Amino acid sequence: MVSADIKPIFTPKDYKSDQAVRWCPGCGDHALLNSLHKAMSELGLESHNVAVISGIGCSSRLPYYMNTYGFHTIHGRGAAVATGVKVANPNLSVWLATGDGDCLAIGGNHFIHAVRRNVDINIMLLNNKIYGLTKGQYSPTSSRGFVSKSSPYGTVEDPFIPAELAFGARGTFFARCIDVDLPNSVKMLVAAEKHRGTSVVEIFQNCVIFNDQIHKTISERLTREETTIQLVHGEKMLFGKNKDKGIIVDGWNLKAIVVGEDGYTIEDVLTHDAKTLDNTLHQKLALMNPENGLPMALGVIRAVEAPTYDRSIEDQVKAIQEKRPIRKLRDLLLTGEVWEM
Repeated sequence: MVSADIKPIFTPKDYKSDQAVRWCPGCGDHALLNSLHKAMSELGLESHNVAVISGIGCSSRLPYYMNTYGFHTIHGRGAAVATGVKVANPNLSVWLATGDGDCLAIGGNHFIHAVRRNVDINIMLLNNKIYGLTKGQYSPTSSRGFVSKSSPYGTVEDPFIPAELAFGARGTFFARCIDVDLPNSVKMLVAAEKHRGTSVVEIFQNCVIFNDQIHKTISERLTREETTIQLVHGEKMLFGKNKDKGIIVDGWNLKAIVVGEDGYTIEDVLTHDAKTLDNTLHQKLALMNPENGLPMALGVIRAVEAPTYDRSIEDQVKAIQEKRPIRKLRDLLLTGEVWEM
């Protein structure tokens, strides 16, 4: 007999379905799927206690490739359905696979309210800055001036930055990773599941057909250490091939410096605090970009504790039930004045 304290041991293969994976060869979705399988095995999740929800888009095919419960919903409604699943059964591990178009365009309202409510679900936001399934239109995260099939002369609007939306909705967890960096992707997904509340993991993902190399600046192996910074709670914000560069506060802004130059020492470099309730610095970190001379922030940027919507609803229902004797529909129908015919 196996002790109840010992978790069953699973391998990534245990979470793979028997369906042929139908994404384009080289698509970043393949990497995310593999990372998710590995993360679930590390967490020791039992397949019958997992539900993977999705909306519409290339990434939304993911539930078919999971040996878990799944629900392929309609465009933009994944967060709403995931909320319903979690509230109906708070003991389930609920994951939402969504893209920048599905999540931030038609699904934008559902996204911000899921974050605001702090429903205990894991949102995997695959951001390739394009509509892939519908063949190459610009998306809510496409940069101003981006040329696409729906903007042949360049877009004339500024993009959403998912982190800003999450923080504006009082999000409690936000992390980032790159599709080609599987080890860190697995770490972020594990951290997301361990967090109690809405976790948003933005995955910078490549679309080889309609937006190839869109994340080249931060995804190239040879230059990644110089253009990104992996934030770790409680550790100095250092980056670069030799970990000799750091992030400091310069007035109201953040600045990248070289330790040992211009009088800067390791003591000047900021220590990452993902757990502070004030999200001012978290937002500044999330807005860093190689285009403004700063590395792109990866890792867990924010992770704070707050009451979750699903558990609060469960507690409220139990409290009301304890005060009312009615437990069944028949009991309700027989209350008040009744008569037999």
